[in-house]
Amino acid sequence: MQGSIDQIIQYGAYRLKQVKNPNTTLFSSVRITGWEMLEPYSPLILVTDCEYKKKELPKDVILIKVVNAEEAYWKFVLFYRSQFQLPVVAITGTSGKTTTKEMIKHILTFDKKITATTLSNNSRTAFLQYLLSIEDETDAAIIETPVGSPGDIRNAGKYFKPTIGIITNIGEHHLNFCKTLDGYIEAKGEILEVIENNGVLIINSEDVNTSKIDMSKFRGRIIKIGKHESCDFRASQIRYKRNGMKFTLHHKKKKYDIFVPGFGEHQVYNALASIAAVYQMGVAISKAAIRLDSFQHLNKHLQIFEGINDSILIDDTWSITTTSLQAALEVLNELGTSKKKVAIIGTITDLGASGYRIHEQAGELIHDIGVDVLITIGQHAKIMAEHAVKLGMDIPVYSFKNDILAYQLLLKIVDNNTIILIKGDMYSKPVHELAKNLKKSSNPSE
Repeated sequence: MQGSIDQIIQYGAYRLKQVKNPNTTLFSSVRITGWEMLEPYSPLILVTDCEYKKKELPKDVILIKVVNAEEAYWKFVLFYRSQFQLPVVAITGTSGKTTTKEMIKHILTFDKKITATTLSNNSRTAFLQYLLSIEDETDAAIIETPVGSPGDIRNAGKYFKPTIGIITNIGEHHLNFCKTLDGYIEAKGEILEVIENNGVLIINSEDVNTSKIDMSKFRGRIIKIGKHESCDFRASQIRYKRNGMKFTLHHKKKKYDIFVPGFGEHQVYNALASIAAVYQMGVAISKAAIRLDSFQHLNKHLQIFEGINDSILIDDTWSITTTSLQAALEVLNELGTSKKKVAIIGTITDLGASGYRIHEQAGELIHDIGVDVLITIGQHAKIMAEHAVKLGMDIPVYSFKNDILAYQLLLKIVDNNTIILIKGDMYSKPVHELAKNLKKSSNPSE
């Protein structure tokens, strides 16, 4: 309707706030009035089903009129992906998705051009931005699939067309939309439907809930990781070392010494999945092992800091599920041998009607694994503390609604023989504020 049809498209946007560069195509059903804020991003290509008069639009806006802007967006995403034949890794699971994705990306970027989802930003509205970063020179793409609702993986797979799928593990999460654990497992199982013909699915063979997925109709090849001798990529002699984990990897009757930065047995499983994935893309295990050694552990994923009063602080405030809570408590116990172990736990979110039951399960985990002092932050997190006590946990237990009183208590009970785990998710402001203030270099707010 206006402008040149020869304008090059370099970026895509589904919402106005995603427009951050010139040569962006914005698909929008919302009328735009504040054109002055878009001037720095000229030229802009607007694909819309809204009516505009010529005098309303700046002259450098290219206007494409469609019947339905959202339908046009998804058609364009599908068209763009069809232009490329390349390995695409899709990763799903309750815990470990982002770390596994970043490990694969790290290993491949030594000699390949990679596009990947940013941290854990895996929303459907970001698809076009990620896909438009695939170019002729791109060697592979690694995506973290969304699962907030049934159909999310199926929808993502339709556009990304993965050739390699990974299920890290399945706990209980996103039950506000998936309703039940069975519904959540079924939603994760959608990944089997979207992997391209002759593709590969990598699974944790020891994960109970993953084993409940019906894989009989899967048309590709299944690769198992774990500690059992039946696994294609098997770990043995797992042990804690300075700054990470060391283990022996067994594959096709050969052994490899592997070091992976970051603490916990779960990190070994992340490494196994990553190595199995890059192996499918032609990277030798010995080469992957060397590259993995320099992997930078992710922010707020069981990060170790000097804490207040010369204590040790483990910051694990990226996300929280019962699966990741168990892993964090096991790391606390392993690193805290002969020290006083303090666990600070926040609320588990996205649980819907199952919230009470799953917080009780978390309390049972805390009771079974054990700590020396338990502190919970938030009304729902208090359920964990109460259930742990009900089960017979005979330790000091405190429940607070905010971080201020928790910090004041910690100042009194923490010393140089204390190791603190703080566990919560990225959306909990009190937990994040407390984590910041517990670091030795931090200046706590009054």
